[in-house]
Amino acid sequence: MTPYLSHYDRAAHLLARLAPAALALLARFAFAAVLAGYFWNSARTKLGEGLLGFLRPSDGAYIQIFPKTVEAAGYDISQLGLFHWAVAEAGMLAELILPLLLILGLFTRLAALGMVGFTFVQSLTDIYGHGVGGDDLGRWFDAASGALIWDQRTLWMTLFLTLFLVGGGPISLDRLLARRRC
Repeated sequence: MTPYLSHYDRAAHLLARLAPAALALLARFAFAAVLAGYFWNSARTKLGEGLLGFLRPSDGAYIQIFPKTVEAAGYDISQLGLFHWAVAEAGMLAELILPLLLILGLFTRLAALGMVGFTFVQSLTDIYGHGVGGDDLGRWFDAASGALIWDQRTLWMTLFLTLFLVGGGPISLDRLLARRRC
């Protein structure tokens, strides 16, 4: 039995050494394959018209982010103030830029932390602004794994926190820039 455990220990040690690099690359790939398109499609619905549409969020941006406020204003976006514009602008830019940074592995830890914050605010908006609840809200440690908030967003947060902790890995612009600085 001891020779088998010795082989197991050597393999475990090798995997432990490879884990940070492998986790970073796998997490960035999983994000690109599963979530990047989701965030970019969402950002597209927030872009205003024309070449400078990224400076003028669409009405849909305000409706998605401030549903109750927009409804109270009779869906007249012109009644909303600078705060609402800044939040809609920040949300739109976050959905455009942060996914790209994660995929490229550029400022990976900051981008991942930004995605944690964005996802947290997004979840609160879904719950309090759009009234997501019941089965869509879900709960941990039940037999169902597809609830929008607790199940899906927990997996997203785990992915983002992994990238925050391990960084972009060896195949990233972060690593390339670090080499150039040294």
